[in-house]
Amino acid sequence: MLGLLAFVALSLQSFAGASLISGPTVKLDAATAIGTNVGPLSKFLGIPYAVPPVRFRPAQAAPPYRGNIDARKYGALCPQQKIDLPQSGIPQVDTILNTTPELRNAPGVESEDCLTLNVIKPAVSHSSRPLPVVVWIHGGAYQAGDTAGYDEIGSDLVKRSIALGKPIIYVSMNYRLTAYGFMGGVEIFQDGSGNLGLRDQRLAIKWVNKYIRSFGGDASKVTLWGQSSGAISIGLQMMTNGGDNEGLFRGGFLQSGSPLPIGNITKGTGQVYYDFISADTGCSTSNNTLECLRNLPFPVLKATVDKTPSFFSYLSLALIWHPSVDGIFLKDNPQSLVTQGKFASIPIVSGTTDDEGTMFGLSSLNVTTEDQFRQYISTVWYPRNPVSELDQLWTFYPADVTQGSPFNTGNKNALTPQFKRISAFIGDSVQSGPRRTFLQKASTKNKVWAYISEVAKSTPGVGSYHGSDLVSGAATDYLINFVTDLDPNTHSTPHWPTYDAHSPQLLTLPQSGKPFLTPDTFRLDAINYLNNLSFAHPFVL
Repeated sequence: MLGLLAFVALSLQSFAGASLISGPTVKLDAATAIGTNVGPLSKFLGIPYAVPPVRFRPAQAAPPYRGNIDARKYGALCPQQKIDLPQSGIPQVDTILNTTPELRNAPGVESEDCLTLNVIKPAVSHSSRPLPVVVWIHGGAYQAGDTAGYDEIGSDLVKRSIALGKPIIYVSMNYRLTAYGFMGGVEIFQDGSGNLGLRDQRLAIKWVNKYIRSFGGDASKVTLWGQSSGAISIGLQMMTNGGDNEGLFRGGFLQSGSPLPIGNITKGTGQVYYDFISADTGCSTSNNTLECLRNLPFPVLKATVDKTPSFFSYLSLALIWHPSVDGIFLKDNPQSLVTQGKFASIPIVSGTTDDEGTMFGLSSLNVTTEDQFRQYISTVWYPRNPVSELDQLWTFYPADVTQGSPFNTGNKNALTPQFKRISAFIGDSVQSGPRRTFLQKASTKNKVWAYISEVAKSTPGVGSYHGSDLVSGAATDYLINFVTDLDPNTHSTPHWPTYDAHSPQLLTLPQSGKPFLTPDTFRLDAINYLNNLSFAHPFVL
């Protein structure tokens, strides 16, 4: 009840001199949302799409709006995981780490009352018809990230769409992260409160379906766009509800992320870290540990959550906060759902960079010997696999630095004797392997296009690193065409064919020159081997 009252107070806010504020307005129910004009764009920011959520409970949709809504600035950050950035010793890489939204500690004020979204649209109508809509789901390994950090990318996208004569509307949302959005354990399962971050996303997408017409958008032409864990989330949004997307979105544009093999919410790290947080906060002695955790002061809980490993710890992308099979949002391991074809039949574009694993290989620079490499893989990534099952892995991912990632760079970029080897393994395990598995099946149900980006290949140490295609805008025109036409092809050559499971082609985005087509057969045996390993014993991200 307190959350509802707080929301009503927010939606009823009437700031001093509201009538004197010049800016675009939009009617939402009985409310007026007041935004800002920035050049050719109108921005409506920080609109609450849910009642302030109760900790560790599913959020509830916002009641009808009333009064004035000040939509001139981004909302509070959802609580972030404290991230200790690695030191690569390479100035250019350290700059990337400190400036890329999904990789760093986001600036701003954190609050559990963070479920807001943003709409960026052309300030002047360029069409008599409602505009197609792209809904951005940010990345950050389910531990970091917010919408304000992507303001420039979203704004540039809408500006570019205007310039191409294909104007679109951009929507972004904050959703709960880390323990607040992805706590596991038996207690969470029994409470029916798993995968809250994914459920927040779904609530925001439903908001778009209900309200985007007020902004001049077409609710029947919504495309989900995400990168990293945002792209993984799109795959999972395709799989929930028995694969019924409820008419909420008609396409997906996935950059560096596909459905991953994950375990049950009651097992593995889910229970381990629920128990750790309960013990560290003093809640383990309570008769109801979950209610105790709900009632803790925010700084107390955050201090404990920040003691848990981030994606730049030794565990890297073998994450502890992640989606799980909870019996409600996800009823089975996504990899099983992929093989069964239990996901929404919509057109998708899926792309990766050539060197997805390098940024996350920086977290294990202390691994420098053969024994340490084998120990790292067997204990962090495959602790449930019999050691004998890993015999081929050492051959598929050899110590020869010329075979590692950044790929095709010879002896260069060997930050340690094992760095390129680890980077190749992480990229294939988390990105290239799951993408190929997903597209092989998805392409039998609907149109699919796939690309690989080499645009940042010359970046010292990390090559075409994770996120470099997003930062460079290499796929922007393809995205705009896909949002408007459900076909990413531009007027440039070569023509980008749909993905064929029997003869798969990738559009390769080079560092310079025109794109070209390559077969999606790189490291085929190694990736097949890893896919089989993870299917037998799902890792948890």
